[in-house]
Amino acid sequence: MVIDVIRHSEWAETKFTLHLLSQILGKIKLETAQQEPQWAHVALTVTPDGFSTGILFATSQVFQVDMDIRNSRIIVNVDGDVEFIELKTSKSIKMYFEEIFSALHSRGINLKINPKPQEMAYGIPLNEDDTPMDFNRQNAMRGLKLFQLALLEQSKFVAPMRCRKMKPALFWGTFDVSMLILPGIMEPYPEDKVIERAAFDEHMLEYGFWLGDEQTDIPSFFVLPYPFLYKDLNDPSVQPPEGYYDESKSEYFLSLDAVAGNELSSGKIQEFFRSTFEVIKSELKWEGCDFYFTPLKMKKQKGTN
Repeated sequence: MVIDVIRHSEWAETKFTLHLLSQILGKIKLETAQQEPQWAHVALTVTPDGFSTGILFATSQVFQVDMDIRNSRIIVNVDGDVEFIELKTSKSIKMYFEEIFSALHSRGINLKINPKPQEMAYGIPLNEDDTPMDFNRQNAMRGLKLFQLALLEQSKFVAPMRCRKMKPALFWGTFDVSMLILPGIMEPYPEDKVIERAAFDEHMLEYGFWLGDEQTDIPSFFVLPYPFLYKDLNDPSVQPPEGYYDESKSEYFLSLDAVAGNELSSGKIQEFFRSTFEVIKSELKWEGCDFYFTPLKMKKQKGTN
């Protein structure tokens, strides 16, 4: 499999538009989905065409909001009553905000969200910024394909594991596709911060995929432990050799260009996931983890690779 790597610099403006739109969808989930540990209830579902809130409930109504990148539209569906909102260059995030909530309100869902973007340096409220935004469908689809790749590779690793976990999903605050492994050891976050005290209140490993930024142009897979380990964990057992640990960030990284042109890319990504797990679980002194990898007593599926 040859991976089409789109650099941050190739689609920064379109990516920014999608990030802000994901904030709107995520905040809708934040106010309506049943709460779960580590904010799992607010993550968005990656779909064949984009990403979605998934099914939500408001009093007696069922609704869903989809970001349909493939067809350049947002879909607001309330009890089967559907409205399409066009995704296009020149529209502002304020316009998208107003159109989405107008569609919901006109169908009886009078929902309010905090319009301030979360976990972004950008601080203008989503319902106030009327700056024209960019949307390039072709580049947006290339970015979506990478999110789908991340979903597949993370699922391959975590799905058969016999442990508590959060399956891969799109975290809209940081705009990355991530999943969690949790061994059931409480560890309260040392500061009283709203996001962190719920995200980091027990031991966990986050396996994620990030699309890059102005400082890091190439997308990458990452592995983040909590409690954070600000020490050198560049162990020779970590594979492939291109994987490395940044002790200042307490994260392992594997740049996508290190595996993108290789037919064995999936195997290398899986090696990165498993080898970093072994190092970190030893550092955090997790016990009984061999059980996690006990093979499933099921026949191999015909439709998987």
